[in-house]
Amino acid sequence: MSKRPPSLVKVATTQEVPSRSVRHIVVHDKPMALCNVEGQFHAVNAVCPHMGGPLPSGHLEGCVIKCPWHGWTFDVRTGLPDHPGGHSISAYEVRVEGQDILVGWLKRPGS
Repeated sequence: MSKRPPSLVKVATTQEVPSRSVRHIVVHDKPMALCNVEGQFHAVNAVCPHMGGPLPSGHLEGCVIKCPWHGWTFDVRTGLPDHPGGHSISAYEVRVEGQDILVGWLKRPGS
């Protein structure tokens, strides 16, 4: 059995988050949107910076999540807007070990 760094928390299994779906999770008291982009898992802030819209209820198309309230869009791999001049959201470290999806703290730039 491998030891996990204490910053990583199991949030789901890969079977619980189907491809092209988004699930609301909370890690380290932070609400997040866990996204499955064709088998690659990503976690971003669950709250849209515009007016607090619930990103886990948004539409995921490819790697872009769209806020259901006013249509703001973000790349779930990085948290950056998918267009110039937009606002960003936080992106978090995600690791898959076997079937377990683990989420941790903020991603480091370039990771």
